[in-house]
Amino acid sequence: MTDQTAAKTILRERAAALARTPPPAQSGTMLELLEFRLASERYALESRYVENVHPLRELTPLPCTPAFILGLVNIRGRVLPVIDLKKFFALPEHGLTDLHRIILVRGHDLEVGLLADVIVGMRAMAPASLQPPLPTLTGIRADYLRGIGDERLIVLDLQRILTDPSIIVNEEIKG
Repeated sequence: MTDQTAAKTILRERAAALARTPPPAQSGTMLELLEFRLASERYALESRYVENVHPLRELTPLPCTPAFILGLVNIRGRVLPVIDLKKFFALPEHGLTDLHRIILVRGHDLEVGLLADVIVGMRAMAPASLQPPLPTLTGIRADYLRGIGDERLIVLDLQRILTDPSIIVNEEIKG
């Protein structure tokens, strides 16, 4: 076989390999994420925790709770606490608007609403593509993060947030 024939054979094999469609990704190898915005930053959490998203309406303040507990909402007969992640993570606040959404999440035997400025949408990401959290992220402790994705997407570890002892309010008022 001549060098020219060998080169053509190699090029044909490479072309055939590149032309093959990649196998579909295994469902267990991709993270399905709900992306949202908080304080001009992009965040995401795993969709397996998300029940649904609702507009913020009729928030009832709840006394004797930490500042990051905004209050209670009644969604289809279920009364749920709403957590403001901006206050929880000490991010800059811009006040409440008509655009705010509540992400209803369930995990670790808790069901709560998380306040989001804007819902961006769903996306899939390979867990291997997440970079370790940067120590310079303002206000957010690294133990609440799964990592940083492409385009500076901050992927939250909702399980860790929901197991944080500070979100469990056990205040008794003596009268």
